[in-house]
Amino acid sequence: MERLKLRYSDTIRAMETLKEIVDESFSVIVRDATIQRFEYTFEALWKFLKEYLKEREGVICNSPKSCFRELFLLEMITEEETVKFLEITDDRNMTFHTYKEEVSKILYEKMSNHYILMEKLMDKISV
Repeated sequence: MERLKLRYSDTIRAMETLKEIVDESFSVIVRDATIQRFEYTFEALWKFLKEYLKEREGVICNSPKSCFRELFLLEMITEEETVKFLEITDDRNMTFHTYKEEVSKILYEKMSNHYILMEKLMDKISV
């Protein structure tokens, strides 16, 4: 249980840093920082979900996509939200290619919506 609470607080702190920057005015530095904050926020989120599903639901998932699919099966997120989370996972995987300007632009444009969906999910889960 202690590990779950630690993962939860890590995720909340990461979410706060992402929220802080998504409202900043655009600059290349803000764009890059936003993408990096998204990257570690996503990692914190899915690792929290992995622990949550294990501790609270007895479900083992070993990847972000499997965690989101399990949340759907448990009716914690809708089918539409599941699809969006799978897309967010793909975007997280694209962060390795942000040295390409076009990839950075595309990812940055999605960050606000990604944050909103992640926040909505965290609001549904209490620890």
